[in-house]
Amino acid sequence: MGYPYEDLGEAQFEALVVQAAKLQLGKGVQAFATGVDGGRDARFEGLADGFPSYSRPWEGISIIQAKHTFSYGYFSDADFSGDAANSVLTKEMVRAKHLHDGGMLDNYLLYSNRFLTANANETIVQQLSSGIGISTENIHLCGVEALDEAFRAEPRLAQLAGINPLDGPLIVSSRDLAEVVEAIALGVDFEFASIDSRPVARTSLARKNQLNSMTEKTSERLLKNYGSVLRQIQTFLAAPGNSRIRQMYVDCAEDFDLKIIAHKEQHHTFDAVFGRLVDILVSRDSLLGRNRRLTRAIVFYMYWNCDIGDTEGDLDVIPRQA
Repeated sequence: MGYPYEDLGEAQFEALVVQAAKLQLGKGVQAFATGVDGGRDARFEGLADGFPSYSRPWEGISIIQAKHTFSYGYFSDADFSGDAANSVLTKEMVRAKHLHDGGMLDNYLLYSNRFLTANANETIVQQLSSGIGISTENIHLCGVEALDEAFRAEPRLAQLAGINPLDGPLIVSSRDLAEVVEAIALGVDFEFASIDSRPVARTSLARKNQLNSMTEKTSERLLKNYGSVLRQIQTFLAAPGNSRIRQMYVDCAEDFDLKIIAHKEQHHTFDAVFGRLVDILVSRDSLLGRNRRLTRAIVFYMYWNCDIGDTEGDLDVIPRQA
């Protein structure tokens, strides 16, 4: 499995792209500060260091553009390269053409953490060539495949980009949880009904809410909606035949908990953390999106079961040795 580009913040991805572009064009690639950049994330002026070939390297002003997505996508996706006025490339072509018309763009290098097929590459390069007004030879697309290749050429790429996972936004992987949700959805006939069958949490819900700044209103609503399935989830995960799914659940919960701790100060209440976490999961994975209610129930189970968020034990002071 390659580098988790989708887990990066936009600024982190741009920093990574600058380092990758330096491998392509040369050390003179200049990054721009975050802000209104007129369609430029980085710039290189001069003769490229053998890119795209040593016999015909790029010359002049090369503009490097980085387009990041938090989901898993393709260059051919309609929201990225479609003809609509609000597609990513439609808007970027306007900016790139403006730069070219002003003598500030001779070559265009576009990076995105999307998968790039051969057919999509040919179509999009032609699209950009017509929209910007430059030759197809002066346009190059780099997707996940090219980024992975950059990592193989320079394993320290993320380090050189100064990427610290804790500096990015609250982003969590949905891949393992999708398998957990699918297994539970197939193995349990849920009944969203009364809350009488809920299991006993290690820390009382009222105390848990105090420790995590979860509002009473949100807590009561979640308990009303999902309290009836908590014991069913607990029973399914505890079954001997579900040990692999249980381990995946444990790994997910640990990952979520560590990410929540790292970003806790960015959110005033755990309500916001919970909502953000679920929104990310259902938007990043189509299976979770189709099982939105069960996804929310499992994340609430993590909270109820004290697998995520602060608990009484988290606040205990390690006793000193006599």
